Amino acid sequence: MARVKRGVTTHARHKKVLAQSKGFVGRSSTNYRIALQRLEKSLQYAYRDRRVKKREFRGLWIQRINAAVREHGLTYSRFIDGLKRTGIEMDRKVLSAIAYDDPASFAEIVKKVQAALA
Repeated sequence: MARVKRGVTTHARHKKVLAQSKGFVGRSSTNYRIALQRLEKSLQYAYRDRRVKKREFRGLWIQRINAAVREHGLTYSRFIDGLKRTGIEMDRKVLSAIAYDDPASFAEIVKKVQAALA
């Protein structure tokens, strides 16, 4: 039986890892063994941070809504309670965008909420 030489597949695998690690600092982008370690860690960070990003954006939306609502004399929690009472079903992302881009429209929403709370 003929001997199998695996140089071609090994070279292809190394090329793939080094191509993915392009942009890493130092030997992490040129040395296969170090590049493989850094690449695996970077993929772990990417996986984790795709989930963390969702949490961070929700926090940002809440901060923006809270800041905009306080200009009208309400707190965030009272505002959300009022939204539920009025039956306005907007998520925090949309409310944040309205508060940021169109303060006049947001003021109208706040007026409806204040009327429902009173």
